[in-house]
Parts: sequence; C-alpha cells; structure tokens
Amino acid sequence: MLQDSPLYAYLPAKDLARARRFYEQTLGLRPAREIAGGVFYEFAGATAAFLYESPNAGTSKASQAFWHVRDIEREVAALKARGILFEDYDLPGAKSASGVLTAGGAKAAWFKDTEGNILAIIEDA
Repeated sequence: MLQDSPLYAYLPAKDLARARRFYEQTLGLRPAREIAGGVFYEFAGATAAFLYESPNAGTSKASQAFWHVRDIEREVAALKARGILFEDYDLPGAKSASGVLTAGGAKAAWFKDTEGNILAIIEDA
C-alpha cells in the first residue's frame, strides 16, 4: 500500500551543477549519493529529495517541497544570513512581509532555488 511506503520529493534543475552549488553550499545540504545523473539528499524521518536535470525546472507555480521545522523564525534568520531571499505572498487576511506567514494553523515561509523551484519551511502554529 502506498500509505505504508516512503514518499520522496523531486527537485528538477535546468543546470544541475548550479543547483548542486545552491543546495550544498548555500543551504548546506550533504549529498547522500549520486544515481542516474542526479543526487539524493537525505533528511530526518527517512525522507529524501532527488535533484535531477530537467528542462522543465522552475515551471511549477506551486511549492515543490517543504521542510517541517520546530522554530521557523530561527530557520528564516539562518537562511537569510546565507543570502536566501524569501517570497512575499499575500493571502486573504494574511501578509508575509517578514518572510513568515501565519494562516490555517501553520507558519510558513517560501523561497526559490536557483532553478526557480519554490521551496517552503513550515511550523505548526
């Protein structure tokens, strides 16, 4: 059954070398292994993301993946210190001017990678 199986995120990249520099140098992620021309990054809870080359990178207007964090304000500050620019989204009754939006029982902040993929960090409110 799918519910009992791990689920992984795909992160497409038009320029794999550029994307790897972003994920490894800017975000500080460590590659777990390279396979099929791409690279796996492993995270807590036996989760992972696969970064791979694709001409369709950055075409989605929705988030590709998110990290569930305990302290979003700390994570946003740390990422801003690494040069990450956060997206500023306005939703009915909420605005994310500081980079963090609180709505629907969660706090969220979004940023883009070098390939135009939208990534998020989420904390339960």
